[in-house]
Amino acid sequence: MGVKQDAAYFKDQEPVLIYIGKKLKDSLRLEEIFAAANVDYGVEADEYRGGVIFRSVRAGAFFYVLPETVDAAHEIMRQNGYKPYLGAAPDVG
Repeated sequence: MGVKQDAAYFKDQEPVLIYIGKKLKDSLRLEEIFAAANVDYGVEADEYRGGVIFRSVRAGAFFYVLPETVDAAHEIMRQNGYKPYLGAAPDVG
């Protein structure tokens, strides 16, 4: 069973951002999916900038995995209707 990990789990490796949960329901569901699929992950609340015309700072759940887990996590996400985050570092505040 996959487990939500704390920061110490990532201390010797650079975590990879794979998803920014913008809705609590979607974030909680993704946690359940990762747990069932045996994917260890980290999640932390942070801010991102959103909007096109009316830009604003919003809160989200940032999901991270270890580099060797990225491909498997992306595949599990796609199978469950999630679009993995593939961009550069998000515009966070």
